[in-house]
Amino acid sequence: MTSPFPILNPELERYLRDANPWWRGDPLPPLPSLRRWAFEPALSRLKSGLAPVIAMRGPRQVGKSTLLLQIIQQLLAEGVEPSRILRIQFEELPSPMDLREPILEIPRWFEHNVLGKTFNAAAHEGRPAYFFFDELQNLPYWSPQLKYLVDMRSVHGMITGSSALKIERGRDSLAGRLSTIEMGPLFLREIASFRGFGEIPSFLAFNGLAQLKNKSFWQELRAFGEQHREIRRAAFAAFSERGAYPIAHVRADRPWEEIADQLNETVIRRVVQHDLRPGGKGRRRDAKLFEEVFRVGCRYIGQAPNAPLYYDEIKRAMGAEVSWPRILTYLDFLNESLLLRLIEPLELRLKRRQGAGKLCLCDHALRASWLQEVVPLTEDGLAGQPHLSDLAGRIAESAAGYYISSILSLDVAHFPERNLEPEVDFVLTVGEQRIPIEVKYRRRIDFNDTRGLRSFIEHAAYNAPFGLLITQTEPADIDDPRIVQMPLSTLLLLR
Repeated sequence: MTSPFPILNPELERYLRDANPWWRGDPLPPLPSLRRWAFEPALSRLKSGLAPVIAMRGPRQVGKSTLLLQIIQQLLAEGVEPSRILRIQFEELPSPMDLREPILEIPRWFEHNVLGKTFNAAAHEGRPAYFFFDELQNLPYWSPQLKYLVDMRSVHGMITGSSALKIERGRDSLAGRLSTIEMGPLFLREIASFRGFGEIPSFLAFNGLAQLKNKSFWQELRAFGEQHREIRRAAFAAFSERGAYPIAHVRADRPWEEIADQLNETVIRRVVQHDLRPGGKGRRRDAKLFEEVFRVGCRYIGQAPNAPLYYDEIKRAMGAEVSWPRILTYLDFLNESLLLRLIEPLELRLKRRQGAGKLCLCDHALRASWLQEVVPLTEDGLAGQPHLSDLAGRIAESAAGYYISSILSLDVAHFPERNLEPEVDFVLTVGEQRIPIEVKYRRRIDFNDTRGLRSFIEHAAYNAPFGLLITQTEPADIDDPRIVQMPLSTLLLLR
């Protein structure tokens, strides 16, 4: 007679017991005392149960797994019984697992062998169980399994993933059951905290997009930056030097060259190893082509290269013909992996978008590590290397673009030059209103630098009552009340 409860192979059962040391009364591994910004909203949503699943997505190595363990640690500290918590790191599971539906079969095993009752029975007793599924995006058919799990059992949990598209596909089938939080590299205020420079509170309320439509909000952000000027400048100098990956600041005692090697191995090459799966009809993905497409993205950061440029650069590097559709496939994959974002051209009057996507890298430290080229962003650093000023401007534009586009539900596009209208670096759309943003990363700003903003604002059909000018230094006098100017370091305090 077949047992109604799954019997796992010994290797898998041993892994699960090792990955959940609290079941046997052992402590978690040592965790950082500092918590990232997403800790509180994730824990609050998990406890509220408004949506049964919290999805935490973001690039690799930004701290998703650490945050997940910190939440488990907090639940245990608050008195949740260890037997009510199940954690699975799907990239570490023994292979083959011999399970057709691991997201269903492992929880059934957990109910019988650890929890000692069904999830529903535990919930009826007022002691619900929690699951934590880490990096599950590459598991086949994960979303239908997860849907069935939360539909048939009263259980709440968190999932993490390093692929925007795969998590969004899951969101489609988990409609009403999934609440998404996106966590990228460190915010500037987090760098300040991690490095001990001081504390800066959050400025933008979580899910508070409506206030972005008010010019006064941006004026208050500018004043907020001035209020925290010393801490902001110290944090921005650290960001300029080492980027925003947690490891670069948690281990600020290690030389940059060592951090750069670690980023290449644990971020870029790990994406190749774990996420670059076979394509259609089982065709093997080309790791070398992926690396070259990423290299081009790093070289043309903050720009929107056209197809011939990609084609020529990659053909020269690989010594072989590569079709544009293949290159585009790898660009889309990079966008899905959240290592970079392709900011698409603004669509107006129901016209089809024309032009290429603007390349915005999740952290300029990846460019520095992959190309072995460090470019300063601070005023003092560029004063000593003025030949890097133009490149620093592109990196600043990329940093601004990735940062604002990581705000969920905020529509961000770029406005390429068209007809007689000048280019605008970015355009935010909040409801029916648009906010043009121009990045002019130089020491001196004059009236001509606002041409693109003024042109966009003056088109009544664009519904843009004001615009933002992002600069390298503190605000200068721009004789136009429709334009709010602030340095990049202040914009990076938005969240």
